[in-house]
Amino acid sequence: MAAALSPLPGNPAVNRFLDKVNAEYENVHHSYEEHFWSTKMKLEGASADKLSSSKNEYDSFLSSAARLSAVREQLNAEGLSAEQRHVLSCMEKTFSTFITEDPRVEEYKAQLNQLEAELATERNAMALGYADPQGGAFHKASSVQLRNTMRTSDDEAVRRAAYEGLRSIGPAVAQRFAGIVKLRNRLASAAGYSNYYDMKVRQAEGFSLETLFDMLDGLEQQTRPIMEAARKTLAEQKGADALQPWNTGYSLAGDVEKRMDPYFPFETAVDVWARTFAALGIKYRGATMNLDLCDREGKYSNGFCHWPQPAYFKSDGTWVPSRTNFTSLATPSAVGSGKTALVTLLHEGGHAAHFANVLQHSPLFSQERAPTSVAYAETQSMTLDSLAGDAAWLARYAHNTAGEVIPLDIILEKIRSTQPFGVLMCRSMLSVPYFERALYLLPEEEVTAERILALADETEVKIEGGLAGRPLMSVPHILSDESSAYYHSYVLAEMAVHQNRAAFMAKYGAVVDEPRVGRDMAEVYWAPGNGEAFLDLVQKLTGAPLSSAAWVKDLQTPLKQKLEEEEEAYRKAVAAGPAIAPGQQADLEMRIRLVHGDELIADTETDGGLAGACAKYTEWIRKTWP
Repeated sequence: MAAALSPLPGNPAVNRFLDKVNAEYENVHHSYEEHFWSTKMKLEGASADKLSSSKNEYDSFLSSAARLSAVREQLNAEGLSAEQRHVLSCMEKTFSTFITEDPRVEEYKAQLNQLEAELATERNAMALGYADPQGGAFHKASSVQLRNTMRTSDDEAVRRAAYEGLRSIGPAVAQRFAGIVKLRNRLASAAGYSNYYDMKVRQAEGFSLETLFDMLDGLEQQTRPIMEAARKTLAEQKGADALQPWNTGYSLAGDVEKRMDPYFPFETAVDVWARTFAALGIKYRGATMNLDLCDREGKYSNGFCHWPQPAYFKSDGTWVPSRTNFTSLATPSAVGSGKTALVTLLHEGGHAAHFANVLQHSPLFSQERAPTSVAYAETQSMTLDSLAGDAAWLARYAHNTAGEVIPLDIILEKIRSTQPFGVLMCRSMLSVPYFERALYLLPEEEVTAERILALADETEVKIEGGLAGRPLMSVPHILSDESSAYYHSYVLAEMAVHQNRAAFMAKYGAVVDEPRVGRDMAEVYWAPGNGEAFLDLVQKLTGAPLSSAAWVKDLQTPLKQKLEEEEEAYRKAVAAGPAIAPGQQADLEMRIRLVHGDELIADTETDGGLAGACAKYTEWIRKTWP
């Protein structure tokens, strides 16, 4: 846990002001986040109306002109220390981001909060699934389960039915979503921005939509010929039908995913994640985490990690550790569920590690909304989830229930089936921001359900080369306020991931089980919170400005070279073994509560630490999914 600091130096009256604003912010933040969690998890007593009203209170707090004026008054106080000025400047920047003089903005925000809560409730209640091609029986399935079915089912008719199930989301939500898009653009216009996407980018990233797409256009142009070559190769190797949206994922994964599956047992996922992070030297500084990992009817269809309690130091130096709500959508009995859960743990656990380690004197530095850069936040989680694709990590951590290491030939087969086609993932990521830009550039009279659905298909064909296995209107980020118009951040973050990894390899010769990686991320990326700019932090850690060069280089790596490099890494990793062996206690300095909706299954505080909690959770998994 973080040790207490000395009291914040400077004017005592300013410290009292900071404590007051911090406490008031914590109150509205906590209220909103608890209602967000209960609604998304479909907990008992969850209320869309309470979610909407708590969001309105939260928005009102952030957009208070009186509060901004008070902060600016404190910036002129006598005896102000540099540390106090740093905190006040963060507050000023945060409140300025949300304040506009046009009274329509608050009206639009309130309307949007209500409409988006209604859309979320409607989407959660949707009877999602697919019709059995043989008998016509309807199989309920979440969007995650449908994508998993497309990736692993040997029956093309079933894969196509699962794809049609995903496609059904668009028509179901498009009418209500069209109204939200119009209102979002009206809000942005009233706030002085050209459109909603421009507003979100400027608020979160600090640069314009034009600057963003200058970067994205460069990547799009560099990777287009690689994509065209990859699609041609896939058709030549697997037949033209491999390019059908319900077949592409299976063509690239199918058999090898099934061969990998035993080496990612769901029941060991939490332990593997904990040992992986502990070996990197990652600590959570006394945080508490609620983990809700398994899918169920009505649960929100995307993994996420939110913080009802942001981490920070009070002005007297007292440390306030974070509290985290973390969810994924695993079905333990399904092929691929263990790997999906583990990658989600690495990703969302990376977010949690980041925000647990922000060492500043206000929770406004460690909250994930603007002016926190989304690209900055996603860089942390995506750098850590990238480990799951490394032979050096697989050889140490991908073991079956008998403790046997995943065989080299499976890893090499996976590389052969995916390395020449890695660009397709890049293009899939790019399609979302290109769709959202086009969406928010539409004249209002053209924003109809029919035009939105057509635009989604047009974008998929233009950017991905054909209709996508993940239909754009099934991407949950697009619909939700807090994640809309920010998917570009995953693209920028992926650029940074490749750049980070190249820098770590150059400095340390390794990423997996290298504690200096965790140290560097904590010191350079995490400690400042949103007090420093994303692009500056990337340059500080890697020694170079952010660019797509490292990513494009990886996409262009010849298959033979990749196979040789990964085989060498595998053999070295098998000989070394994991830094923390299975069964050893991994100390993350965190309390973990494993839950399923309203049910508490295991708790590291009362069930014998992480090992005991994992054993209890494993027992529950085996009983619930025999």
